[in-house]
Amino acid sequence: MSITTESLSPAGAGAGADVEGSALNPRRWWALVVIAVAQLMIVLDGTIVNIALPTMQRALHISDVNKQWVITAYALAFGSMLLLGGRVADYTGRKRAFIIGLIGFAAASALGGAATTQAMLYGARALQGAFGALMAPAALSLLTVTFTEEKERARAFGVYGAIAGGGTAIGLIMGGVLTEYASWRWTLLVNVPIAAIAAFFATRELTESKAEGNTKYDIPGALTSMAGLAALVYGFNKANTDGWSSSTTLSLLAAGVLLLIAFLVIEVRTTHPLLPMRVILDRNRGGSFLSSLLMGVGMFGVFIFLTYYMQQIMGYSALKSGFAFLPFTFGVIAGAGVATRFLPRIGPRMLMVVGFGLATVGMILFTQIGVGTSYTTHVVPPELVMAFGIGLFFVPLSSTSLIGVADHDAGVASALVNTTQQIGGALGTAMLVTFATTATTNYFTSHAAHATNQAALTAHAAVHGYVTAFIWSAVILGAATLVVAVLVKARKDDLPAGGAVHMG
Repeated sequence: MSITTESLSPAGAGAGADVEGSALNPRRWWALVVIAVAQLMIVLDGTIVNIALPTMQRALHISDVNKQWVITAYALAFGSMLLLGGRVADYTGRKRAFIIGLIGFAAASALGGAATTQAMLYGARALQGAFGALMAPAALSLLTVTFTEEKERARAFGVYGAIAGGGTAIGLIMGGVLTEYASWRWTLLVNVPIAAIAAFFATRELTESKAEGNTKYDIPGALTSMAGLAALVYGFNKANTDGWSSSTTLSLLAAGVLLLIAFLVIEVRTTHPLLPMRVILDRNRGGSFLSSLLMGVGMFGVFIFLTYYMQQIMGYSALKSGFAFLPFTFGVIAGAGVATRFLPRIGPRMLMVVGFGLATVGMILFTQIGVGTSYTTHVVPPELVMAFGIGLFFVPLSSTSLIGVADHDAGVASALVNTTQQIGGALGTAMLVTFATTATTNYFTSHAAHATNQAALTAHAAVHGYVTAFIWSAVILGAATLVVAVLVKARKDDLPAGGAVHMG
């Protein structure tokens, strides 16, 4: 039996769920509040630390090479454990998994906020991702089984989706406010009271439910996939310090590839696969998942480089940097609105191609930044173009991931979009930081002999590294555009009626 994570998609609503009675839950709207708060916390955590990252780096003496672990430790744990977390939640009890996830997330956040070393911070971020991977699918599952009436369910998922979209902007602004007026530690500690309050009310307002069926878990698949991805990320990291031709770098990258191949072999042979191959081998779905992975690779690191550019080159405060990302949020909302309107009329393919194409153009525009360029002329236009493109392709991407999928595979198919983004983000951030740091070092070394102003040289070297990362990101997003153009052939009549919901 494959992963029947009803928790991950309304398409699997109530399948196999043990819900008492058929009457509407009288406390369902309070349950929505609790679930919405948890979802907001997960979304916030994806962006709130970005603005604080330069301050974290100085406080804990984190090198430029290792700073990416603050982001990748969370994304890697969250993305690689999300499918397993959904299965665990379904079969051990969604309310129980949700509360355990909240408590664990709070504890990990407290550990990160109290971190005195970089290793302690990275470990806390990984724990946050692991408990988030348990909490997120449980939250969505509880929402699905709590709201059984069609119109009410649509309203509940509308609230959930709005939080997922708006939480990014809130996270960036909160990160700036907390870093500016309190401490970078509060970008993590803020989760503790929120999670504690949500856990308390979850025990009172939520109703337990479980999925029926075989409860075997694909532990070998989960372990090999996590180990393989971790080896690749660490391999990229070591390439920066030891070089691409070093035995350590090559061994880690080779181990990562071999472990991921072993994961695929396990998934083909096991009777309870974490990732059923039939889900990804369909042309439209496979194109969606691959483009989603490439999107994560090309996009996640951008926020890091823009944050450093704003704070270290343009001299922005943490608070001003947070607000400087608002055009990005507005662009995503505008693009998503246009896509929602035109998707039923023209189908997904054109929207996805144009969307990825615009995201690529926006990234190319970012390569024009310099030490003396302004926010208005060189940051806002690329933000708006790229963000509008993201909004344009993400709506149809969510729908094409469910084209032709069987009901019992709807959960894993829906979750895979978010999983591929998180995994792509972890790999992409590690890779792009390595490329950027190497380019910065090479620029500094090659120009040091003729430099008369060390501060100016340092700034130009840093910007050269950022631009190098943007060039690679543009290439990756361009590849995603080609993937969509070649593989996604779905028409408007092929789209599933229910759509999909993804975790932030």
